[in-house]
Amino acid sequence: MGRFDGRTAVVTGAGNGIGRGIALRLAREGAAVGILDNDPLGCERVLHTMMEFGGKGIALPADVSEQGEIRDAIRQLYAAYGAPTLAVHSAGIMPTGTLLETSEKEWDRVHAVNVKGAFLICKEVIPHMLREKKGSIILVSSITGVIGMPGLAAYSSTKGALISLARALAVDYAREGIRVNSIAPGTIDSSMLYDFVAAQNDPQETRRRFDDIQPRGSIGTIEEVVNVVAFLVSDESSLINGANLPVDGGMSIKGQQPRL
Repeated sequence: MGRFDGRTAVVTGAGNGIGRGIALRLAREGAAVGILDNDPLGCERVLHTMMEFGGKGIALPADVSEQGEIRDAIRQLYAAYGAPTLAVHSAGIMPTGTLLETSEKEWDRVHAVNVKGAFLICKEVIPHMLREKKGSIILVSSITGVIGMPGLAAYSSTKGALISLARALAVDYAREGIRVNSIAPGTIDSSMLYDFVAAQNDPQETRRRFDDIQPRGSIGTIEEVVNVVAFLVSDESSLINGANLPVDGGMSIKGQQPRL
């Protein structure tokens, strides 16, 4: 018996990176998973991997910032596997730059994907959870939403917003059996990090600095984040609600950020 046998889940940003890892873990532990991502090929690749180990899922190519696309995606998931009672919003983009270096277009887009996307996915799944009288939602924030980081003004603002949104939803729906939490990963060995490092003047030195500021001397892995999400979304964490859990190896306690 898997922890999530008989449950239906949706994971945004599931075509790659942390979202992919979460979707695959939930499927391995028995959930039927909606693989929601704006990359159709990424969705199909993850679905293929699920099918290889006998998992259940459905590819849901969609832009998380578009209400109609999210509504259609959740309808497809419901028709295929029933009411989604597990949801993880992992979709996110990370433009770089200080406030003065950030264009209005960049600001609007990162908030549309990271924050509006969370709003829209919750708006579609919570009615199903209310009818089922149970649900668990995880919003993937970032340690940048807690301590900030140089050159990530827009991104950091969205990640702080996700922490506050999770707390507000937790209060609103706790009596209906719905829990909402957020996690704040630190520096994780993922494609988002690769893209960020590659954009710097000295990528090799930037990558070295990321390792240097970690209390343990190395950045985190996707699997380490997935382990936390699997616990937090499960019934094993039934008393945890409205929390923001740092998954950063102690980076936020050390209080150092790379100067890039």
